Amino acid sequence: MMAITLKSRREIELMRRAGSVVAKVLSKLEELAKPGVNTAELDRAAELISAEAGAEDLFRGVIGPSSKVPFPGAICASINEQVVHGIPCEDVCLKEGDVLSIDYGARLNGYCGDAAVTVAIGKVSEEKARLIAVTRQALEIAIDNAAPQVRWSQIAEKMQKCAEAAGFAVVRELVGHGIGRNMHEGPQLPNFVSDELLKNDIVLTEGMVLAVEPMINIGTEKVRTLKDGWTVIAKDKSCSAHFEHTIAIVEKGCEVLTVI
Repeated sequence: MMAITLKSRREIELMRRAGSVVAKVLSKLEELAKPGVNTAELDRAAELISAEAGAEDLFRGVIGPSSKVPFPGAICASINEQVVHGIPCEDVCLKEGDVLSIDYGARLNGYCGDAAVTVAIGKVSEEKARLIAVTRQALEIAIDNAAPQVRWSQIAEKMQKCAEAAGFAVVRELVGHGIGRNMHEGPQLPNFVSDELLKNDIVLTEGMVLAVEPMINIGTEKVRTLKDGWTVIAKDKSCSAHFEHTIAIVEKGCEVLTVI
């Protein structure tokens, strides 16, 4: 189990600066994500913005649990049934009706920020639009409820109910996490309630900084990893959506750090 490190106000402000870079990247990529654009173009745009800010792209070069191959991109660009960790590629062009999840992380002055958005490419089906809205709502529920002394299981239950009431499924093999000097720190933050979570519940504490990231599928909750060792897809190839913010637990609630 990874240790939970509480952050000082100074450290939170440093993380806010990293988070601002992340927010600028995602905002620009949302503008650029149109039919006919390939995901490598989006990757290059992210690199340019982070370089201008003096930041380091967090994902590039990471060795993952299912791959000995370092992740080759600055962003994760996951299309339709791809849940997370889609690899940017010159050969992959966005099409009308696609759903694109963009995950990006940056380190600035030794501290990290991490966030994700899901974007409709052109006009999408009503079901895909609803999936995007519900996944965004699940993240907003977490932000609205995160505060000192709140148990994470209480938040996870509300996020899960939001997804399942809409007829969707919460991915269980991938969860949120603490963040700070490292991209992944304790605690792990499932977006659903389980016996394990109830047994080892997390009480939110002032100074915790968390990357909260609901991942929700139209169909099954089950996922698998492709042969590239990185791209995680829904097993039934149904569409997936992913939203994420880095938040700091403060005296009266929480502050979102990955905003401009």
